[in-house]
Amino acid sequence: MSTTQAVQTPSYAEVVQGRRSVRQYDPDFKISREDLTELFAEALRAPSSSNLQPWRFLVIDSPDLKQKLLPIANNQQQIVDSSAVIAVLGDLEGYKLADTIYNRSYEAGYMPEATKDMFIANSTKIYGNLPPEIARKIVHTDGGLVSMQIMLSARARGYDTVPMGGYNAQKFMEEFGIGERYVPIMLIAIGKAAQEGHPSVRLTVDEVVRWNEFDL
Repeated sequence: MSTTQAVQTPSYAEVVQGRRSVRQYDPDFKISREDLTELFAEALRAPSSSNLQPWRFLVIDSPDLKQKLLPIANNQQQIVDSSAVIAVLGDLEGYKLADTIYNRSYEAGYMPEATKDMFIANSTKIYGNLPPEIARKIVHTDGGLVSMQIMLSARARGYDTVPMGGYNAQKFMEEFGIGERYVPIMLIAIGKAAQEGHPSVRLTVDEVVRWNEFDL
């Protein structure tokens, strides 16, 4: 069983161009929790609305629990063969950590005390009273941002990933005991490819970008 830690040396261009959605993994390759923890520390630098960071994660690396997840995720083999599956969740009550976040910013010297107090009061009031559909949209957006950062950080470390939306989200939440305050965003399988992901094409810049006037 391999526990080799990858060295983060590639350029940003190599990371972006080398990332593939991989669905076939080496089942004997295991990423250490230490390396996953370091990967998360990098990924958590992703931006979020008002810096409230309303993302939470359940890392599933137990073989038994991956088997439990397998039918919920439509029996996709990467669930059991990857090193781990990361469930990305949005916390609809993430604003309750505004005190923690802004107090740390104040203690680090990033903002004066009056600004810190204002941010705490405003964030608690605004985010605590959002219509449910807007609150869900915000955590989905923020969850997507951090998910991409997880996948890029993984690629920089020599690991492979695939984002997965093909699973029974409601059953997942029920079977893994996750409360209603959390919104399922996606699953991300992470490990070492047994077979490289298929190359894919992209629309060109000229096909998707307009300058100042939108006429697509």
